[in-house]
Amino acid sequence: MISGTIFDIKRFAIHDGPGVRTTVFFKGCPLSCWACHNPEGQRPGSDLFLRDERCNACGDCLEVCQQAAISQSDAAVHVDRYRCDLCGACADACLRGALELAGRSVSVDEVIAEVERDVVYYDESGGGVTFSGGEPLFQPEFLEALLQESRKREISTVVDTSGYAPRSVLQDIADMVDHFLYDLKLADEARHREFTGVANCSILDNLNWLSEHGSSVMIRLPLLPEVNDDESNLSALGRFLSSLARLHPVDILPYHRTGADKYARLGRSYPFPQQRLPDADTIATAVQLLEQSGLTVTVRGETYAVE
Repeated sequence: MISGTIFDIKRFAIHDGPGVRTTVFFKGCPLSCWACHNPEGQRPGSDLFLRDERCNACGDCLEVCQQAAISQSDAAVHVDRYRCDLCGACADACLRGALELAGRSVSVDEVIAEVERDVVYYDESGGGVTFSGGEPLFQPEFLEALLQESRKREISTVVDTSGYAPRSVLQDIADMVDHFLYDLKLADEARHREFTGVANCSILDNLNWLSEHGSSVMIRLPLLPEVNDDESNLSALGRFLSSLARLHPVDILPYHRTGADKYARLGRSYPFPQQRLPDADTIATAVQLLEQSGLTVTVRGETYAVE
């Protein structure tokens, strides 16, 4: 029985592909993007969330922790991340949900059973299941098995990916994926490596292959002030996208700070602090630069009116 590691299954998702969808979030990602909004998906194993605002300092977690990794002071608990072995006993004991383990091993059958709960909504809305992360291509056998089972049940499939994987992984799954959501951030290899920790050669090459293969692809561009919102980068991305075998639509996703609170709950420092949000002029300029390359551009899935 093939199994994998996920950190969440979100029902009734409406921003992860067409229609009403169930989104399965895979654990593990080879990238380390500064502005990651799902940091709990970065590591392959489990992570422990601590939500201070939910803690009533009852002490139940202290009693069950065998590693002495939890202490209490000032009516709050503290986790020693070096001692913690991520066994999950404290999360099981915490009735208020202040402690929560992100990451669990599940079988293909378990995931599909959850996905099948909402088939009627998929049928009515043109929705289905979306595999996201983390990076779903990071667990290729698990992803392929889930795609196969989804196809058997005639459930529409979307894969939300950075595209950073061996070409063979994409070749194995491409014909089972109805639609790809493909993240692009930077055209320049050195800048991409600085921001994400990896080169972008395989990402661009894999997108080129998907386009030649005839796959349905939506390009998603996280717009990050002072990182990738400059004319040089946007024009370069536009030229690359317009050179592909097909003109794929582009959806701009303006930067938000959702990930900052998650980093704090994981006991990590946010690598993108005090960053400003993109203003209307920045977004409008990005739309115009990409449209100059003949691309169809939306912002958060909607047409953006440039005055």
